[in-house]
Amino acid sequence: MNKIRNIAIIAHVDHGKTTLVDALLRQSKTEMKKEVAAQEMIMDSNELERERGITIFSKNASVMYGETKINIIDTPGHADFGGEVERVLNMADGCLLLIDAKEGPMPQTRFVLKKALEMGHKIIVVVNKIDKPGARCEFALEATMELFLELGAGDHSLDFPVIYASGREGKAGLEADLSKMTDINPVFDAIIQHIPSPIADAEKPLQMLVTTIAPDDFKGRIAIGRIYNGVIKNGQDITHINRAGVQKKCRITSLMTFSGLGKVEATESHAGDIVAIAGIEDVTIGETIADLENPEALPLINIDEPTVKMTFMVNTSPFAGKEGEFSTTRQIRQRLFKELETDVSLRVVEDDKNNWTVSGRGELHLAILIERMRREGFEFQVSRPQVIVREIDGKRMVPYEKIFIEVPEKYQGVVMEKMGGRKGEIKEMRSNNGTAFLEFIIPTMGLFGYRNEFLTDTKGLGIMNTVFFQYMPDPGNWKERDHGSLVSISTGPTNLYGLVNLQGRGTLFFGPAVEVYEGQVVGQNARSSDLRINVCKEKALSNCRSVGDASLDYFRVPKTMELEDALEYIGDDELVEITPKNVRIRKVHLKEVDAKRAERAAEGIKFDY
Repeated sequence: MNKIRNIAIIAHVDHGKTTLVDALLRQSKTEMKKEVAAQEMIMDSNELERERGITIFSKNASVMYGETKINIIDTPGHADFGGEVERVLNMADGCLLLIDAKEGPMPQTRFVLKKALEMGHKIIVVVNKIDKPGARCEFALEATMELFLELGAGDHSLDFPVIYASGREGKAGLEADLSKMTDINPVFDAIIQHIPSPIADAEKPLQMLVTTIAPDDFKGRIAIGRIYNGVIKNGQDITHINRAGVQKKCRITSLMTFSGLGKVEATESHAGDIVAIAGIEDVTIGETIADLENPEALPLINIDEPTVKMTFMVNTSPFAGKEGEFSTTRQIRQRLFKELETDVSLRVVEDDKNNWTVSGRGELHLAILIERMRREGFEFQVSRPQVIVREIDGKRMVPYEKIFIEVPEKYQGVVMEKMGGRKGEIKEMRSNNGTAFLEFIIPTMGLFGYRNEFLTDTKGLGIMNTVFFQYMPDPGNWKERDHGSLVSISTGPTNLYGLVNLQGRGTLFFGPAVEVYEGQVVGQNARSSDLRINVCKEKALSNCRSVGDASLDYFRVPKTMELEDALEYIGDDELVEITPKNVRIRKVHLKEVDAKRAERAAEGIKFDY
């Protein structure tokens, strides 16, 4: 146990933690496959992570520094994936806190650091990107100290060691002078000196907490976790204690430890190490693997409750089944409930209409799930995101977010105006070198659909970050969206003649020769009401020709609606149709007569009430 260190790396999005892990892996001469060693962002192995430049899924790696084995856990920096952060911190004894030398600590740093301090972990502060133009190491350290004090850190946590580093260069040192640095070894030395070895006892009965589940085509479900006490052996009979406290005898069919980025078979492993085991069919996150004769359960992992929900449905559009490989009720149900095995912050509830209410930590959390399912070949449709309302002491309570905004001062006014209209309450405002720093408390509902609007208002120069605050009374009086939709009244390919004549009505989402169907949303109306239009209209041909036949109008480039744009855009009477090839927006009732009939029925119910 004295030769093991378990450490988590936490930081804000894009502060360089994955790049630093790359340097640690390479300079420890960890064996890696050639194709892996040649690429950057080794730990961000998922396709979505590479595209977005963020860490979504926590991962394990292991390096040897001298005779000490260092287990490294790369954690997500975005608050929507807080469920990943909370459970992997249970495996660690300390943390590397990465701070950008120019930006200082950011909101997502606050979220993860708070969790680490609550667990009593020792923190090593790494001021990263000191080679960045405009780096302010002293400012970053002062801001970090203020953050520790704000989070109520004790004397043990406030006395943190500081390392300066450039992850991209693979160098670190005790001083902020890149010319005096030679390699990344000072980070390793700080880990061994300051991070305690695991507090565990190999003589006590076996106790292991499962924190991650990984599928394997040959070995079945693999449970990954840390051994708190005892010794675990391959082929050993153990007791599996589930979340309800029910005990079941099982046998370990495979025991693996981490080496570099992969797993290697082992005959036994001792308390303090992080291992992966196979042989337990129904094991899930948060459960305990215990001794057969003296089984004792470990405390369950506490996860913050979800705040946003969406309804997933089987695709019912006229194009259903044409583009997706998996589109049936059984296939979608199986995929959603399979996700529950690895994502502890997700909730799925099925109703009697074969629809699924999926709840998560935020819009991004659910959007990532939808995008992953889409790339796997699934075809389905989803409703508008909604906040999860709670009844507390007889009052209607809704989730609130703490939002941190950084914009050039000339855009400060429009941002404050928009936030006020969305029920935001300003808590702090300061400016520095022409940049305004604003902090608001705002209902989660008020943020829906604002991100793209924010980027437009700030000409792409604004930075916005949010973290969950708490449940508070619903302010009410929510106004409807200020735009309507342009809805197709015909089925077939779009035509340039019809599009050019209609583009003055608003913003179109499609160009010519795109297949659409009746009831599909093809654009955003400039007015607040919906408008049914014919985008498939062709020009009537005749034998007469004239010099003025050529159109003097030009067709403006249509707005491309990606998945997150579509989720932000839709209203309560609209759905997003998702297939591996396309993301479409449609009306719940495709035909205009059906929509009016449903509207009258709803008004009649309200009147009777």
